[in-house]
Amino acid sequence: MSNLRNELALALDREQYDLTDDGVYFPRHGVLAAGEYFDRINGGEWQRTKNLIPTEGLAHILNVAMGSTAKPAGYFLALFSGAAAPAANWTAASFAAAASEIVSLTEGYTNATRPAWTPANTSTGSIDNMASVASVTIATSSQLNVTGAAMLTNSTRGGTTGVLVSATKYAAARVFQSGDTYEVGYRLSLTV
Repeated sequence: MSNLRNELALALDREQYDLTDDGVYFPRHGVLAAGEYFDRINGGEWQRTKNLIPTEGLAHILNVAMGSTAKPAGYFLALFSGAAAPAANWTAASFAAAASEIVSLTEGYTNATRPAWTPANTSTGSIDNMASVASVTIATSSQLNVTGAAMLTNSTRGGTTGVLVSATKYAAARVFQSGDTYEVGYRLSLTV
């Protein structure tokens, strides 16, 4: 396992991977890392959107799962309103500005911090928080448009430290009224 971890880390450093519609593929090793967000408004139908796991997120996953990096205190979901699509070079330091993270308590959502992603342990190749999805209550004077979501290791809204694990831009903005409840789930899968 240590050898595979080292080889995947080296492949990341050398940019020897392919970004595909299905996720990040390491062709030499036959490993695919993919994630997807699930979201719904006011208990409606779940929508599913594939994500991008940026280079910083891939390195974090490998270093925590198979390396010597300690697991962070938690993982947190952020909402954004920008037009930019996530890119492999996005980091926690650049995320809030690049994505136009929603940080307002009056034109955003009422949580003081980014909501926690609380996964259930798994015995398969996927892990998610669908048994305990993150939920926020929207606050706005007219309407709020959310264009995407992300997962970070920092709970501070607009925070620039920690790691950006994943991000996605929705095909169509989610449009909210004040008092709407927005639920977000995230699933990460590794396949060989």
